[in-house]
Formats: sequence, structure tokens, C-alpha cells
Amino acid sequence: MSVAEKIRDDARAALKDGDRKRASALRMVQDVLQQETKLGKGDEIGALQRERKKRIEAAEAFADAGRYEQAEAERFEAELITAYLPAQLSDEELAELVKDAITESGATEPKQMGQVMSLLKEKVAGRADGKRVSTEVRAQLGA
Repeated sequence: MSVAEKIRDDARAALKDGDRKRASALRMVQDVLQQETKLGKGDEIGALQRERKKRIEAAEAFADAGRYEQAEAERFEAELITAYLPAQLSDEELAELVKDAITESGATEPKQMGQVMSLLKEKVAGRADGKRVSTEVRAQLGA
């Protein structure tokens, strides 16, 4: 079962249970995934990550503006989306993957960070934020 199918089924179940807030949020996610499919991208995990990031950033912006109710709604949606993403890598797991990629690429200085990142792209897809990965690569390359 694809992520989109699971979300569709969960949205129906939420409606049956009378949980309008959850059903509405799931429908929003379902719409995003349908747009991805129409555009020919089909990267469900990537779309979910982008949407989650948007929600987190919006929640921070609302909270900074004193709009706590909207911030809470955005946090709810971000948490809901997180449930459909693969489990995130621990710091230790990420450090080990970065170490292996550095060894594999033969990188020895920060200028070679791109080589390491390209090796890691597939290995961490959906399981670690790109900013988190690049921070670890920089740290291990001594940047």
C-alpha cells in the first residue's frame, strides 16, 4: 500500500470517527500528493518532507507573531505528516553513514563536500533532513 493510499484510508476513517480536524489535515496532504502525481514527480516521501517543513516554518512564524492558535494548527499538521514519513536516523546512525560516505568518496577537505553529499542522498532519503546531513558532513570534514 502506497503512502497516498494509506492517507486516503486514514482520512476516511477519521471522517467516520467524526474527527474533522484530522480528516481535513489528511485531505490537505492527500491533495498535495495528487498534485505531485499530476506533475509527474511521484516522490511521495519528498512531497511529505516539503509539506512538513512548510508547516514547521509556518508554526514558528505564527508563534513569533503571537498567533498561537494558528501555530498550534500548523504543528498538528506537521506531526500528522511526520507519522507517514520513514523513521528518522539517529545522530549515531547518521554519523556512521557520513563516515562511510567520506571513506568511499576519499574526501579529505570541505571543498569535496559535494561528493560526499551525492553519495549520501540515496542512503538518507526521507530519513534525515538535508540541513542535518550537511552539518554532519561539514563537522566530519573539518569545515
